[in-house]
Amino acid sequence: MASDFLGAGFAFPFGVTARGKLAWARAEQRIEESIYLILATRLGERLMLPQFGCAVHDSLFAPNGPATRTRAVDSVRRALVAWEPRIDVLDVSAEEDPAEPSLLLLRINYRIRANNALANLVYPFYLNESS
Repeated sequence: MASDFLGAGFAFPFGVTARGKLAWARAEQRIEESIYLILATRLGERLMLPQFGCAVHDSLFAPNGPATRTRAVDSVRRALVAWEPRIDVLDVSAEEDPAEPSLLLLRINYRIRANNALANLVYPFYLNESS
């Protein structure tokens, strides 16, 4: 029953199995892929659903300071609350990588509503993609 709610669908990015069939993602993997899809989509990028996505991309070329990290955390939290109903967002934090000054590591802790499982992921976001 819970796995029905968590869903199943094509894997993201699309892939092909060893048998030549399209790869599928199920349950928790599907949720993680959905989070990556939401965060990787700029607002306005989808023509038929321009409000879908995450405003973190508005921080491109911004200095890697506390204000930028705060805006990124807020953007990620708002996007996930709006577009991923299968999870509760517990915490979002942004850290800079000392080895890569233009990289923000967005750490997301969440709970899957269907089974109360805790999960987390790190989404790398480059403020300056030329680095």
